[in-house]
Amino acid sequence: MIETLLLPFQFPFMVKAFLITAIVAVPTALMSCYLVLKGWSLMGDAISHAVLPGVVIAYIAGIPLIVGAFAAGMVCALATGWLAQNSRVKQDTVMGVVFSGMFGFGIVLYTKISTDVHLDHILFGNMLGVGRDDLWTAGVIALVVSVLVLARRRDLMLQAFDPIQARASGLPVGLLHYGLLALLSLTIVAALTSVGLILAISLLIAPGAIAFLLTRRFERMLAIAVAVTLFSGFTGIYASFFIDSAPAPTVVLTLTLIFVTVFLRHVRRARPADLNPAVRPR
Repeated sequence: MIETLLLPFQFPFMVKAFLITAIVAVPTALMSCYLVLKGWSLMGDAISHAVLPGVVIAYIAGIPLIVGAFAAGMVCALATGWLAQNSRVKQDTVMGVVFSGMFGFGIVLYTKISTDVHLDHILFGNMLGVGRDDLWTAGVIALVVSVLVLARRRDLMLQAFDPIQARASGLPVGLLHYGLLALLSLTIVAALTSVGLILAISLLIAPGAIAFLLTRRFERMLAIAVAVTLFSGFTGIYASFFIDSAPAPTVVLTLTLIFVTVFLRHVRRARPADLNPAVRPR
């Protein structure tokens, strides 16, 4: 019985899958808290889709794929901000147009080149095929993002809640804004080899949403988000070995189940007066 339970840890590719998940879990969980607080969930979705043309162009140019992915992510973020500030169209609409356009451009580029890199691995990740270089790359990016976010967590929190107050306090609001976008792009690049472009959005939204339902203290919210992501990652990969499914979607499904459970618990514990204004005491 014990041997069966420990069987996944006897395969090197499974151990690497657990490692890459643990590495990616920390920055994605930390970033998800800020995305949820700022209402930037669609921004994470936009950048995760928009990095595809950067990956393809980097492959054609013979440079590291992560360089192209980061550049494309920043172009998407900057273009979205510029268009939103210089037009009457709302930011969420601009983001939808920009990321769908860049994603379509990436698909067109991919169909015009001959490559051994499978599109499914870019879109959905290849968690069971990560190598040592992938682990080092993701580890360095995760360390940089995590250290910067934790070091400036209070400034980023104030900028997320009240940009006007942050500016009045003397904080560099513009630098914090675009710095957060840069960290978001780096985080997506770190998750590229494991969960892929499409599924990365779940790791950038669900942990923060779950933690937000469980606590009202931001410091605790960060810790809960990291713990939830680590638990979902290990549980999803472990379960995928026995049910013979793809690890990344199983991790995302685990996160979704946790969110549904926490949400139902939150609704059940809420008072009727909180849910129905008609029954509030006068």
